[in-house]
Amino acid sequence: MVKIVGIGGSLRPSSYSRMALHAAARRIEALGAEVEILDLQKMRLPFCNGEKNYPDYPDVQRLQETITSADGLVLATPEYHGSVSGVLKNALDLMSFEQLSDKVVGLISVLGGQSNSNALNDLRVIMRWVHAWVIPEQIAIGQAWKAFDSEGKLLDENLSQRFDKFAQSLVENTRKLRGVN
Repeated sequence: MVKIVGIGGSLRPSSYSRMALHAAARRIEALGAEVEILDLQKMRLPFCNGEKNYPDYPDVQRLQETITSADGLVLATPEYHGSVSGVLKNALDLMSFEQLSDKVVGLISVLGGQSNSNALNDLRVIMRWVHAWVIPEQIAIGQAWKAFDSEGKLLDENLSQRFDKFAQSLVENTRKLRGVN
């Protein structure tokens, strides 16, 4: 079975990135894959300082082990100042090629203003650098404050269909590239 791990790059309690991540996760699960979401808001992670081990932070080991056991990832980030959130970048920096190489990755960004692809492009570069495979489908949600209802459900049918295609691509490409059913 395909195992996907989702990571949301926001620490806000009512995060639109987290809502988008859960919207993707529901669709991925509906396609028969297992999904585990790592909530960085609930994890105690240090700032990456280039060390290999962080013995005072057991969540670093949990993060690394969870990603190692996954076939693919969904990374959802708010776009802050035209790029990836610091919390997501730090979580990625706490990992290495050992955890990230050959993973199949889907990318989602969420913005308060107009949609653009800056954070998504930056994540593509990061993932390529660690030898991961990013699917061509990506989602950028502009004006996120009007994309979801109070329960986190997508309000726009076209956006909902993009999430369906995103999930399908992630699962199909993970099966192909990782050789799992």
